Amino acid sequence: MTRGWQITLGEGDPAVALVDLDDTALRPASDALDATADVVVDVTWSGLNYKDALAFAGNRGVVRTSPLVPGIDAVGTVAASSNPRWRVGDRVLLNGAGAGETRHGGLAQRAHLDGGTLVATPSVFTDEQAAGIGTAGFTAMLAVLALERHGITHGEVLVTGASGGLGSFAIALLARAGFVVTAVTGRPDNAERLQRLGAAIVLDRAELDRPSRALESQHWAGVIDAVGGPPLATALAQLRQNGVAVACGNAASPALATTVMPFILRGVSLVGVNSSLTPRALREQAWQRLARDLDPGVVDAVVRSIPLEEAREAAAEVLAGRVAGRLAVRVGEPASAPAAESDALGGDA
Repeated sequence: MTRGWQITLGEGDPAVALVDLDDTALRPASDALDATADVVVDVTWSGLNYKDALAFAGNRGVVRTSPLVPGIDAVGTVAASSNPRWRVGDRVLLNGAGAGETRHGGLAQRAHLDGGTLVATPSVFTDEQAAGIGTAGFTAMLAVLALERHGITHGEVLVTGASGGLGSFAIALLARAGFVVTAVTGRPDNAERLQRLGAAIVLDRAELDRPSRALESQHWAGVIDAVGGPPLATALAQLRQNGVAVACGNAASPALATTVMPFILRGVSLVGVNSSLTPRALREQAWQRLARDLDPGVVDAVVRSIPLEEAREAAAEVLAGRVAGRLAVRVGEPASAPAAESDALGGDA
């Protein structure tokens, strides 16, 4: 039996419990997904993301199959594989790709996953650190890569939602790449921490969380936005000529009240990042860059670890905006002796 969280939807509040799950309960519910579940992973660590917190609250936009094991991140060791890319004992990780939404995720001690979405865990990171980086750090790296692809390689970059995991990692990665980083946060008590991560300036969220004019004074070569809403609209109005804003979150609001003026008079670009559906080659590129550019000591400074039993309580704290940085969830220990592949995979998965 495998210990894990399970969310079951019905009328009213969701049923959420930490339970023992057999292998049948861990397999994807649909035949189509089950056919892609060609790698079994003994999960050692997961993360606790905003999307996971929504899942614990029963948000049907996240929980799209029921019952569901939540957790969009999973880090662990291959226990069995029919995928030629992976062998028993390989250290692997997963960010998104439907985990914790349309298929069971990483908040259980074993997961049946699509080997085509897995990435080798970089040797410079422990499993705990890789889970702490998780989707937040992965998305931050994708955002930096997006800026680079659009020609933004130096100058001043604004990071919104800076106290969260995505924002914290974005600051560290941008500073490492030589950008001058301005961090925006609604938690002024975090200013010193953000400066230690590499922020040159820390702004109060109120300076951007307001109705903006069509065009404002030009400040930023680039923007990495994790919040949406008025802060993103204001940031767009403040981009320099040919500047680029990367949108990768909606913690403030999914709405965007802006005008075409920054686009047609300053030639700015608004680029989206969907980390969940990132192609494998880009996943691997992002994690290679994380291994190169993200100091494990920075990860340790951003990440706090909790046991599996505390995940639901911590999820409520995430939704309430009371968590700075990242939460890594200790799920299980590496298997000492992986099960035989035919047994662990079950039939012709």
